[in-house]
Amino acid sequence: MTPAAHAIELSAADDDVDELRHVNNLVYLRWVLEAASGHSRALGWDFDAYRAAGGVFVVRRHEIDYLRPVFAGDAIRVVTWVESMGRVSSVRRTEISCRGESIANARTTWAFVSLASGRPIRIPDAVRGAFRVSAPIGQLPSG
Repeated sequence: MTPAAHAIELSAADDDVDELRHVNNLVYLRWVLEAASGHSRALGWDFDAYRAAGGVFVVRRHEIDYLRPVFAGDAIRVVTWVESMGRVSSVRRTEISCRGESIANARTTWAFVSLASGRPIRIPDAVRGAFRVSAPIGQLPSG
């Protein structure tokens, strides 16, 4: 995996399971957000750093394709990377897998907004430089 991608490993918890006895769709969304936050922190951009920069990324749109169910106790791998970075927004991709098989894919559009006004602002160069734009996960070199 290149430094452009970030992975987290977790286990589906009993509390993640819904009435249908599989992990609830909202949990997949939580995993997408946890991976994105972890990636940002790993690159030195925690909330305090964003506060100092005067802005923060907020979700504008989530798209998730649910490919197959998973169950409590399943080992989950969540890999995320930045696919594109515009002037005030960014697109992040996430692949969620279990036992090497893709179980969900997400595409999230993030807007960079001013903490003071809540309005979109230009992504600072320091933030832009921290997040390397990367190819789709299937095209990332391994290693």
